[in-house]
Amino acid sequence: MRTRVKICGITRVQDIHAAVQAGADAIGFVFFPPSPRAVSIEQAKLLAAHIPPYVSIVGLFVNADADEIAQVLQQVPVDVLQLHGNESLEQCQQIAKRTGRRWYKALQVRPELDMAAEIASYRQGGASAVLLDAWHPELKGGTGLQFDWAKFPQTDFPLILAGGLHAENIQQAIALTKPYAVDVSGGVESAKGIKDQQLIQRFMQGVQGGSAK
Repeated sequence: MRTRVKICGITRVQDIHAAVQAGADAIGFVFFPPSPRAVSIEQAKLLAAHIPPYVSIVGLFVNADADEIAQVLQQVPVDVLQLHGNESLEQCQQIAKRTGRRWYKALQVRPELDMAAEIASYRQGGASAVLLDAWHPELKGGTGLQFDWAKFPQTDFPLILAGGLHAENIQQAIALTKPYAVDVSGGVESAKGIKDQQLIQRFMQGVQGGSAK
């Protein structure tokens, strides 16, 4: 089975078409204003109208409260929430209860992180998956950094690999980690928030190659 792919930080209609045409499983909208890839509610609403059935819409939020997220969901048909900040398990559960959406937690792989314990906690707490991203002292994702893939756990729970992925390394990354899904943003861009159709296609080809191993 091919590893699933989310292309995150999309800000333009033509990039949605490129991602869908290349076979992406999910499109990610960033609802975090400090990010150069952030979209407003109105932008996301217009972009979402171009996403066909069977392609999921993922909303990325950083330390947003349940009311803020609910306000987005009133206008944007987000399928799954990606909670990418310092949200506690209890806060994640409150958001899920308030919004009625499936969710997963992004964890930055810090040196002191007990991955197995964190993953088990979120799994038991109702998360649909856990995303593992490279750690940065100030930035929340989109850094272009990667962590040591040898530390990627092997489990029957859906784990998403993120951080520093691009067309040249995605085949090796998937072959080594065997994730449920991968999440790419900067690795398929010509500039922040501007996706490149050829890079998307090459990335998807690498995904196919890595999944076959």
